[in-house]
Amino acid sequence: MLSSGNNINKKAILSLAFILILVTGGCMVGPDYSKVQPETREDWYARMEKGLEKTRPKRDRLAKWWQVFDDPVLSRLEKKSVKGNLDLKTALSRIRQARLKRGIDRSTLFPALNAEGQAQRQQTSESMSSISGGEVQNYYISQFDSSWELDLFGGIRRSVQAAQAELEASQADMNDVLISLMAEVALNYIEAQTYQHRLEITRSNIKTQKKTYKLNKSRYQAGIIDELAVQQSLRNLERTRSQIPRLKSGLRQAQNRLAVLLGQKPGSVEDDIYSGKPIPEVPAEVAVGIPAEVMRRRPDIRRAERRLAAQTARIGVATAELYPKFHLFGTIGLEALELENKFFDAQSQFWNIGPGISWKIFQGGALRLNIELQSEKQKQALIHYKSTVLKAQEEVENALTAYAKEQIRHQSLKRSVAAAKRTEFLAKDRYKAGLVDFYNVLDAQRSLLELQDELTQSKGEVVADLVRLYKALGGGWGYNDILSDKYKSKD
Repeated sequence: MLSSGNNINKKAILSLAFILILVTGGCMVGPDYSKVQPETREDWYARMEKGLEKTRPKRDRLAKWWQVFDDPVLSRLEKKSVKGNLDLKTALSRIRQARLKRGIDRSTLFPALNAEGQAQRQQTSESMSSISGGEVQNYYISQFDSSWELDLFGGIRRSVQAAQAELEASQADMNDVLISLMAEVALNYIEAQTYQHRLEITRSNIKTQKKTYKLNKSRYQAGIIDELAVQQSLRNLERTRSQIPRLKSGLRQAQNRLAVLLGQKPGSVEDDIYSGKPIPEVPAEVAVGIPAEVMRRRPDIRRAERRLAAQTARIGVATAELYPKFHLFGTIGLEALELENKFFDAQSQFWNIGPGISWKIFQGGALRLNIELQSEKQKQALIHYKSTVLKAQEEVENALTAYAKEQIRHQSLKRSVAAAKRTEFLAKDRYKAGLVDFYNVLDAQRSLLELQDELTQSKGEVVADLVRLYKALGGGWGYNDILSDKYKSKD
């Protein structure tokens, strides 16, 4: 009868726990998160000119936008950067950490089971002689302890929600790092190419100015001109030569930055990957879509939104601390004074099971202050989200304007360079004929070099502005397919 009564008590306790879970399992204190959407204009403020179109960009082109330049070297560098870049590896590690943190938080939803065993040899004091005091005894115990917190008010589930949102924020952060990496590799590659072409232009002008200097020197020695023209031509030549070290320094810095982006030591990027290669041409048309599409695509906005969701869930975690916590405890084991013969007998068995409750009654106001703290952090997260949206809109608008206006400037510079070449030719021709002094030649050569240098920089800037535009549009996540499987989403 005793055994039957025990079974009834067990069933009653388990049934009561099951009913409590069914009745209150759906109760979660704290605010439920309502997903926020970025507030955007219906159209871009920047004018759609110089090939810019409001049509929706193709997914594949936006994902691997660098392929529009049709440059195999650039494509190879982009691929290397994904495999070697240390910032990207750090971002991938953060994803793994966030996934493990979510698993830890989820584990608290399930019962915990612990095993324990002890073997002791002990002697009680002589004053305990009425109960075998002074005797040496052995004591053996082996037991399993289980505990289970019933998440009646949703504190644990809210913590899991926060961990899930942080995981998704880490995934968005990885995409943001990837997008920035793709853009930075292209920008440094284009910068290095631009320096190479500027060096070529400068060296070409040095050759021309050498010929002019030698001509003036021979005419001076022949008594045709005075020394002033010789010194002026030498000054012009040395001034142009002085540009070479600065350009070489800029080239080396761009190469070193590119090497670090690839996860390599500075100096490991070869000079000859740029030699003889023209600066890439931009496509005739660039589809940019509409603001709402771009804002939904950008990972920095997604990251800010997910962190807002995580902080909202943490308010629920803090609120749950106001309420009592209910637990189910259970223990089963063996206990005896002798290891042989008696330890494994049925008489050595013991067990207990029952509910428990704990409640933080008084904490000096800390619990409610923590709720206010988490609520204020939520407000901060919302402000950060709105700020991220505004900055994203600013970045796209600036990129649209810069790309279009630089192309207009580039066309003007091309016409200016053509005029400068003609001016230099006419100045040299008239100087040789004795119709003008040498200052006209100097001025023409100096202007030609400066305009050619500006034109080369402008061409590189047009390509760089297109790279920045693709980055602002949220393009560059095309290499997600080659990331290690252990970092891909398993949700």
